[in-house]
Amino acid sequence: MKLVIDNTIPYIKGVAEPFATVQYLNSNEFTPEKIKEADALIVRSIDKCSRALLEGSNVKLITTATIGFDHIDTAYCKEAAITWQNAPGCNAVSVAQYMLASFVRIALRNNQSLVGKTVGIVGVGNVGKQLERLCLAYGMQVLRNDPPRAAAEGSEGFVDLETIATLADIICFHTPFTRTGAYATYHLADKNFFDTLKRKPWFANASRGGVHDTDALLAALKEGSVSEAILDCWEQEPTINRELLALSSIATPHIAGFSADGKANGTRACLEAVGKFFAVKVEKLGEVKPAPPTQPIIDLDQFTSHRIEQAILVSFDPLIVDKALRNAPETFESLRNNYNHPREFSAYTVVHATEKEARLLKELGFNIA
Repeated sequence: MKLVIDNTIPYIKGVAEPFATVQYLNSNEFTPEKIKEADALIVRSIDKCSRALLEGSNVKLITTATIGFDHIDTAYCKEAAITWQNAPGCNAVSVAQYMLASFVRIALRNNQSLVGKTVGIVGVGNVGKQLERLCLAYGMQVLRNDPPRAAAEGSEGFVDLETIATLADIICFHTPFTRTGAYATYHLADKNFFDTLKRKPWFANASRGGVHDTDALLAALKEGSVSEAILDCWEQEPTINRELLALSSIATPHIAGFSADGKANGTRACLEAVGKFFAVKVEKLGEVKPAPPTQPIIDLDQFTSHRIEQAILVSFDPLIVDKALRNAPETFESLRNNYNHPREFSAYTVVHATEKEARLLKELGFNIA
C-alpha cells in the first residue's frame, strides 16, 4: 500500500511505515503527479483534494485530520468511487478551551466577571456541546441555536437566532461551513444579524471565516453594536483583512483546534480509517500521543488573585499567538504550520486548590492533587 501524507500532521512519522510505503509532502507538493500512484491520502485543511488533483489517480481513500471537509471535493469523490473520512470531534475540546481562555482574557482586561453572562452558542455539535459544558460549569447561562438538531430532536432546548441576537452577552459560532441547502451557513452572521443585536455582545467565530460577513462585522465593530471580537477564522485566509485584525480583541491564525491533544486525536482517526478500509492492523497506534507539558503542575498559591482564571491561562493564553499574528499578519500560514501546540486542561494537575476551586477546576477538566 502507498500512503501520501501531509508532512505537517504530527505524531505520525514511523507509525504507518510498518504496513505501507509512505511519502510525506508539503501542501504545495500535492500535485497530480505526486499522488497519482497513492492508494490513500492523509491530509489537512490546506490540502485541496479537488477533481484536478484526483482525476486519473489510484486514490481509493482520503482521510483528513480535521473536523471540516470543505477542502475535499466530495461530489467528485462520489463520482470516482473514492471514500473520504473526516475526524469529527477530534479537536472539539481544544476549540472549547480556546473560547473559554479567550473569554477569560477579555473579562480580566475589562475587570468583569463571566459568572451570570449569557452565552449564545450557534451550532451545538461536537464543539458547541463542549463549550456549553464549560460555560455551565463556570456559572454562565447558555442559549443554544442549532436548526438541524432542533428539526431532528424537537425544538425544546433550542432558540432561534433572533433570540440569541436579543439576549446574549457573548455569541459564538461553531457551525459547519455550507453555501447551499436548508441550513446554509455562508454569511450566517450578516448585516441583518448584526443590526438585530441588542446587548452590544462579544462576537466569536472559531468555525470558518465565511460564516461571518467581514464588511458587516467591521461595520458592527465601528458602530459599537459588537463590543469585542474573538476571531480565529477569517474570510480569504491566509490573506486576512488588516482592518478587522486591528479592531479584533483576540485574533489568531485558525489555531483554536490545534491543541496537541486534538492533533493526536485527528492523526489517530486518520490511521484508524486507513486500517479499517484496507483491513490492516496499525500496530503502533498507541505511539500517537503528545509529550507532557513542560510544567504539568499548576500551583494556585503562586497567584494572588483570579486563581482559576490564571490556571486556565497557564494551559493556553491566546494573547501569545495573537501578538505574533498582529506583528506579522502576512505570516498567517507559517504561524499555523509552526504553531507550538498547547496541551489541554487534562494534561495539568492543580495543587493547593480550595474545595470550591477544586470542584470547578475538575469540572473544567483539570486534574486535582
